Formats: sequence, C-alpha cells, structure tokens
Amino acid sequence: MKTAVVIGSGFGGLALAIRLQSAGVDTTILEARDKPGGRAYHWVKDGFTFDAGPTVITAPEALEELWSLSGNRMADDVELVPVSPFYRLNWPDGTNFDYTNDDTVLRAEIAKLDPGDIAGYARFLEYSKGVYEEGYVKLGDVAFLDFASMVKAAPALMKYQAWRSVYSMVSSFVKNEKLRQALSFHTLLVGGDPMKTSAIYALIHKLERDGGVWFAKGGTNRLVAGMVALFERLGGKLRLSDPVASIDTLGDRVTGVTTESGFHVDCDAVASNADLMHSYKDLLSGSRSARRTAGSLEKKRFSPSLFVVHFGLKGTWPGIPHHMILFGPRYKGLLADIYDHGVLAEDFSLYLHHPTVTDPAMAPEGHSTFYALCPVPHQGKFPANWDEVGPILEKRILDEVGRRLIPDIHERIVTKFSYMPSDFVQDLNAHLGSAFSLEPLLTQSAYFRAHNRDDHIPNLYFVGAGTHPGAGIPGVVGSAKATARLMLGTGD
Repeated sequence: MKTAVVIGSGFGGLALAIRLQSAGVDTTILEARDKPGGRAYHWVKDGFTFDAGPTVITAPEALEELWSLSGNRMADDVELVPVSPFYRLNWPDGTNFDYTNDDTVLRAEIAKLDPGDIAGYARFLEYSKGVYEEGYVKLGDVAFLDFASMVKAAPALMKYQAWRSVYSMVSSFVKNEKLRQALSFHTLLVGGDPMKTSAIYALIHKLERDGGVWFAKGGTNRLVAGMVALFERLGGKLRLSDPVASIDTLGDRVTGVTTESGFHVDCDAVASNADLMHSYKDLLSGSRSARRTAGSLEKKRFSPSLFVVHFGLKGTWPGIPHHMILFGPRYKGLLADIYDHGVLAEDFSLYLHHPTVTDPAMAPEGHSTFYALCPVPHQGKFPANWDEVGPILEKRILDEVGRRLIPDIHERIVTKFSYMPSDFVQDLNAHLGSAFSLEPLLTQSAYFRAHNRDDHIPNLYFVGAGTHPGAGIPGVVGSAKATARLMLGTGD
C-alpha cells in the first residue's frame, strides 16, 4: 500500500494517519470542519479557550508511542501536566471524595465513607489489575475480525466474569453505596451504563492508577495540534473544511474519495474515523454490502448524547479542582432514565471541568473557564426540540453548579454557550446524536463491534469509538494501532 485516505481528524484518525505516514504510506486526512480534532474540537470566545472534550487524558504512553515511531519526542510538541486529585466526587449531602492514585490518601478517603471497605477496595484493585492485563494490555489493540478470535479470548473474559456489570462487580467488593458509585462511574466517560457495561471496563481504574490522569497545557486542543504538527512534519496532508461526499467503490474495492467541493483522491485504501452510520449509509450509498451493514448497525444500541454548558466567569476558584463529578440524588434510577426510558429527568449528575485551576492562561487574567457536562438520552429515545429544551436545561445546570459551588454564578458569567445532541448530529454526523457511538455492552464488544476492516470491502477500514476497543482516548488510539496493523500487513 502506497497511498491512503483517512476520513476525519479525531484522535483515532490522527493516530492512524501518524502510524501510516511513519511507515511511509502517503496519507491524506480529509476533515469536514474548519479545525481538526473531531470531538476534541475547541472554541476561543472573549479570550476564553473552551475544549469540547475529551478532557481526561490517560495512558500517556500510548500517545508517546506515536512520536517514537519516527524517532520524535512528544514533549517537543505537547506539554502534559499531571492532575491531582484525578477527580473530586461530590454528593448532594455535601460529602466529598478525592479520587487519586496516592494510596495513603485514597485509603483515608475510603475510611471517611466506610473503614470496613478498605480491605474490599484492595481486592477490587487486584481484580482491576487482572482485567487490565487481559482486556487492555493483551486485547486493546488487537483487531477481532472473526468469531474464532473472540472464542480464543473468551476463557480469560469468563474468568473475570465479563458477563457481570461494572457496578455489580464493584458491589461484590465494597458495601458503601457512595464508594460503589465512585468505583463504577468511569464507564460513563466512554458512553457506558455502569449497570450494564461489562465488568471488563473495571480496567479503567487500573489504567488510571498506573498511568495517572493528565492535562495538555493549553487544553486538549494542544494535544490535537501537536499530533497534526507531527503528521505534517512527516509529510502527511490535512485538508480542512471539505466534507467527504462519497467513498468511491468499484466492485468490492475502494478506489478513492470525493469531497463536497469536488476534490477527489485516488488511493490504495480508505480508513473512516467518521461516524459509523454516516460512513456506511451516506458515504458508501453506492455499495450494496454497505447498505446491508448499515441495516444491521441500525439495530444496535447506541450510547447516550451529552448536553454541555461552556461558561467563562469573572474570578478564580483555587478550591475547585480540575475535574469534579457532582452526583445527583439518584444513581441507578437516573441511569435507567437516560439509557432505557429516554427521559430527561428533573435531576441529573454532572461532570465539571475547570481547566484554569491547572492552566490560568485558558482564560483572561482573573477569570476562569468551565464546562458542565450532563449525559442525556440520544435522539432515538428522546427526540426533543433542543432549541426549546436547551435554554431550560442550561439554566438548571448553572443553577445547580451555583447551589453547590459558586453562589453568585449568574452575576459572574462573561460568556456562555451550550453544545447539545442536535449539535452532535449537525457537526459530527453522529447517529441519533450519540456522543460515543455504539454502547459498550459485552454483546457489542470486540468481534461484536464494528470491525476494523470491512468484511466485504478488503481495502476499507474503520478507526475510532465505534470499532474495537471503543471510546475514550486510550480506546481510539488503541483502535488506530489495531487498524494500522491490518493496513500495513503487520497483523491479521
């Protein structure tokens, strides 16, 4: 393979393009939006820098590897700084729990909730270590193209009771309900319901314990910029503001890609980092096998959407950490409303991002940048008019942040805007406005997820949240490694 086109410049697309270009494949990235990054887009408004997300960076070694492929150093393009605590978890009764990999601090935090759970937590950590080895180290960047590969992995997955949910597994180790929430909420960061997502995802705990939680100085957008700089330095080409109109096929082969402006590239292979349904239904509308695949994908369960309020405030808050989870009064019931019932509930849980506590330069002097993220049902379950619902939910979210943390929040707002499920559809062609593609259920994992190489079109590949292993930065960077192996012929 001499030439390749990657559609979409999200983390998965960028990581794959860097791998291909590093291996001497002449690679072009085609991006619909005016800036690279996909879901890691950013805005600069009134002197404030707002990252769209993802804002929790873990497994930095998986990113560093992208630079080392060509003898470069990530530190020359991106400055990663550690975040501590990883998260502060806060409940409506005022309880705080600082989540960290400092064992002494963590044990003291657990003791505050229930000293009887310290021993159970130690057993959970052992369990997490085991699933991390089996699920991430061994399988995180391996493509599952046939059922036999799944069968081979099954004994290890069964040993760790992969059929159980993360919440159920955590509950078998610890008794305190707040601690159960603290050790199971992570699946929400990759679009999964803790009550249904396979216990294998408990590996995220070990991933954070070992590798820490990091922040790219200047915001996630600086990590994107660093990856683009590396890709272009290697000779790769990035074309912005030109959405792909079609992936062109002849028989069972991809021949090239045509954009909406009429720009056309012939190539030996195409990899799509675009939304799965958009890729199969819209970009491959001329392929009969793609239409069949789109039909079967449509029947799968997609992860929820998000409602994100970005706001810049007058003042600084050294007491509000970089990452906070503000739990609502309900956990199981709220998750059922979002994932099953398609209800926009009166209550909610929020992830609060406060980057200026780590990097004040992301706001004008004496000001702060925040966003509050609220999981909401996708548009297939809750087909709302977000132009009407959005302003109401935005005010309720800001009121809640005010009630719990910043009493005069409304008087301090300099600039604000919200990003809604309808924006995910409009900007990212996200099916149903889903923020994380396919829901990470056991029945939609590995072989049961979209394959890294199409079953019927042998030079068509996929990368990103919808393929194995799934969403989140380590997931999509792992998918890039698996897909690159297939494209370069270094793995089956």
